[in-house]
Amino acid sequence: MNITQTERPVTLIIGSSGQLGSEIAAAILNEYPGKTLVCCDLHTDSTPDGAEFETLDVLDKSSLEAIIKRHQVREIYHLAALLSVKGEQNPLFAWRLNMEGLLNVLDLAVRHKVGRVFWPSSIAAFGPGTPRDWVPQLPVMDPRTVYGISKLSGELWCQYYFQRYGLDVRSLRYPGIISWRTPPGGGTTDYAVEIFHEALRCGSYTSFLQAHTRLPMMYIDDAVRATLELMQADAARISVRTSYNVTAMSFTPMELAEVIKLHLYDFRIDYREDFRQVIADTWPAVIDDQVARTDWGWNHHYDLPALVSEMLTNLATTRSSS
Repeated sequence: MNITQTERPVTLIIGSSGQLGSEIAAAILNEYPGKTLVCCDLHTDSTPDGAEFETLDVLDKSSLEAIIKRHQVREIYHLAALLSVKGEQNPLFAWRLNMEGLLNVLDLAVRHKVGRVFWPSSIAAFGPGTPRDWVPQLPVMDPRTVYGISKLSGELWCQYYFQRYGLDVRSLRYPGIISWRTPPGGGTTDYAVEIFHEALRCGSYTSFLQAHTRLPMMYIDDAVRATLELMQADAARISVRTSYNVTAMSFTPMELAEVIKLHLYDFRIDYREDFRQVIADTWPAVIDDQVARTDWGWNHHYDLPALVSEMLTNLATTRSSS
């Protein structure tokens, strides 16, 4: 039997122009050609061919509801948020965008019987009371930024909507995500993206974090794959309804620079910490993601050498063709 357009499973991505949203949109169209994809954001950057686009402010609940009804949406990736650095510059707006936006999505998902929702959490949900090394799935969580506070609160709201209404909400606590395709988005881990651009542009970089600041990281391809694998996993295998720890590697600015020097021998790095160091000091150095690996088979593909090779190769190719 032929499946009509309205009968196909419709996936909605909110925040589709961001780093993660644009990558997930492209991956869905590539890996799941039977899906109809609707992308939403304040602007149309990075909407892939084959997807529909709707202009949306996620704080406008009536407009969001109209999109869900018009497209008969059955799956939502809610990725719109203000990240750690920009959040500290405007904390009240960050709280409103991050929390009210999530609650709009959760409420409308229940009201219109959306089958599955993905929402990203972050290592920012941890804090100084969290162990620095091998952070377990259920640690102390005492975030010190408005971004982290909103992520911790959001995790609990996701769990609440699952327990109270049976809404199938799934989430990952992302580490720093490193991508060559999109520019940094205002996070504390942005140095690990900026460093590659500057290494190729001028052969040097000034890090806003101290040399030995170790943080969990992940290459974008692993982050996207983890997201799609979680969303495709059987619901019976999902034991965590707040957010899963996931990670791939942990490194410091100095360690990253040393691997870059294996490719660019004259590369130089120096250090001039700023306010982002205070944020990074409240975050863990190493994450334990064994629960995700056990529950739904998560396994990263990229380590530090592979990450550096991918970033430099792709950025160099992009620069030469521009």
